[in-house]
Amino acid sequence: MKLTDTQRSLLEAAAKHPQKLLTDFPANLKGGALIKVLTALGNAGLIAPHNKTPEGNTQFVISTAGLEAIGLTPQQPPKQREGTKQATLIELLKRPEGVSLAEMVQATGWQQHTVRGAMAGALKKKLGLNIVSDKTDGQDRKYRITTETV
Repeated sequence: MKLTDTQRSLLEAAAKHPQKLLTDFPANLKGGALIKVLTALGNAGLIAPHNKTPEGNTQFVISTAGLEAIGLTPQQPPKQREGTKQATLIELLKRPEGVSLAEMVQATGWQQHTVRGAMAGALKKKLGLNIVSDKTDGQDRKYRITTETV
C-alpha cells in the first residue's frame, strides 16, 4: 500500500509514542476524513484497535506491518540472562504442575510482593509471557507459564 503523507505522519508519530498509540492527529483531519484514513490503515493491517477511552472513542496502535511500512524494524523482545533470579523464576514457572508463591520466595530469596511484581512487570509486560494461576481446594495457589491465549 502506498501511504499518503497524512498516513505516513500518523504512523511515524505512533512509532515514537511509548505505547505505539496513534495520538497526534492533524488539526485539519476531522470527521469523515479521519474515519477514511483510519479505515484505510486498519484494512491494510497497519493499525489495530487497542482500547476505548473514557469518552468511548477507540484508540489505535501501530502494528508490526505498520512499523515495517514506514521502514522501521519492530523491536525484538528482551533477551533472558541465564543464572539470574529472574531465570530461576521462569524455570520454576515452566513446570507443568506449576509452582507456589512460597516456593518462588524460597528459590529467589525475594519477598512475596517482589515475586508478584516480577511476574506482573518483567515476565508478563516486558517478556510477554502468559502466566496463569490455579487454586485447588485445600492447596496453595499454583502459578505456571502457558502458551494459551487469554
